[in-house]
Amino acid sequence: MAKSRRCLWCVLSVIVSAAIAIVVVFFVKKKMDDEKSSEGSVDDKFADALEVAMQFFDVQKSGKLVDDIIPWRGDSGLKDGSEAKLDLSKGMYDAGDNLKFGFPMAFTATVLSWAILEYGHHMEHVNQLEFAKGSLRWITDFLINAHPSENVLYIQVGDPKLDHKCWEKPEKMTGKRPLKHVSTSIPGSDVAAETAAAMASASLVFRKADSAYSSTLLKHAKQLFTFANKHKGCYTESLPEIAEYYNSTGYGDELIWGASWLYHATGDKSYLEYVTGDNAETYAEVDDGPTWFSWDNKLAGAQVLLSRLSMLGDKGASGISGLQDYKKAAQDLMCALLPDSPSATSSRTKSGLIWISEWDSLQHPVGSAFLAALYSDYMRTSNSDKLSCGDESFDHSDIRDFAKSQAEYVLGDNPKEISYLVGYGDKYPKFVHHRGASIPAGAKTGCSDGFKWLASKKPNPNVAMGAMVGGPFKNESFIDSRNNSMQTEPTTYNSALLVGLLSSLVANSDTVKSLRGK
Repeated sequence: MAKSRRCLWCVLSVIVSAAIAIVVVFFVKKKMDDEKSSEGSVDDKFADALEVAMQFFDVQKSGKLVDDIIPWRGDSGLKDGSEAKLDLSKGMYDAGDNLKFGFPMAFTATVLSWAILEYGHHMEHVNQLEFAKGSLRWITDFLINAHPSENVLYIQVGDPKLDHKCWEKPEKMTGKRPLKHVSTSIPGSDVAAETAAAMASASLVFRKADSAYSSTLLKHAKQLFTFANKHKGCYTESLPEIAEYYNSTGYGDELIWGASWLYHATGDKSYLEYVTGDNAETYAEVDDGPTWFSWDNKLAGAQVLLSRLSMLGDKGASGISGLQDYKKAAQDLMCALLPDSPSATSSRTKSGLIWISEWDSLQHPVGSAFLAALYSDYMRTSNSDKLSCGDESFDHSDIRDFAKSQAEYVLGDNPKEISYLVGYGDKYPKFVHHRGASIPAGAKTGCSDGFKWLASKKPNPNVAMGAMVGGPFKNESFIDSRNNSMQTEPTTYNSALLVGLLSSLVANSDTVKSLRGK
């Protein structure tokens, strides 16, 4: 009996040891899975959408193309800039037409740079980082050439009135391509400061891989900011004929935005003193409530970007008073965006989409969601557990959930059950207001006879991959028609915002780090 009991005890000991080992393995694996989920796991839906969205930059490229990623596109605009003896062949067309507008194009570059700097590791994880950098450089190459001297910046290629009289592919353009510029006698602080922001942010993107190119970008950024600040004026007041297309409502937000990016690119405190001194009262309007981030108004973006400094403890920003005002303004914006906040904006559809404008309605919710994703990551990194909105409090996951909801709406979680991102999902717009996409690749059409393709009842013969169309009306209706440019025309700058948003959602972010250390 004693021997039997000893054997039984041996068996029990083995069973208990095995059980303990299983439990230990379970919890170790769970911890590893949790860490992977919190930092590295990929959301396939957003990864697939990002791959699609990135392609629209190739759809929009001007110049001599180096690949055939978009098979129905070819070389175009090869002589752009020739009247000023400049090479302005690169850059990107702004929307569904064949024009290059420097103001929204520079905004595209700034947002794309910001997305790469914050979420480049996400892009790299799903093999999209090099595509993003290539698209950014396609724009910055143009911007460098568009700035031939310190106080001259070329800001438009093509005549809108002439261009809109034609419906033709960019490869077949035969009309004149006149230029517009700003200078000391034709001031344009808004477009110059936005271009400074684009070049400063891009200089950070290329700092490690191409230090010479990065230095060139930073030199242009400093010159353009000085020009913008010294010779003040709105570019659409100097050139009122452009106001019909990209009217600027002020230049103060661009000056704050440009200085904010120059601080990140240089570490020079004078740029922080610029945004927190008298200029804060003149241009920042931090007490006037939330504004909506767009190609025309960068103030909300500057508020979030400057919040980064105080939340993450940037050493160079220590001792600079006034930064907390930007953080407070960014917090107010987050409270306005969160649907359960006491101060939630009523400017949204019944399904929860932020809705500000009939024209290009998706720009504002996507831009707001991108800022929300950034702020959420700043909160998580700084261990700022709670955001107070009146008597309610929210954590970083609530803000991220809002950002995610706006992205999911764009991708098909909406009453129409349609993806507003062309090429993503089974149901997306087929009559996109886009000249190149609407005309068959082999068609031989001139300027005016191409309008038959605008009027055609057939879907576009070419898919404008990655185009995010304008979007729904406030009642969430959407009419898929080429003649409905209000809802079906895509824009390059909206693609940059969407790429930023999708990149943030591909995976949960690692700890946010200094942009200068990227």
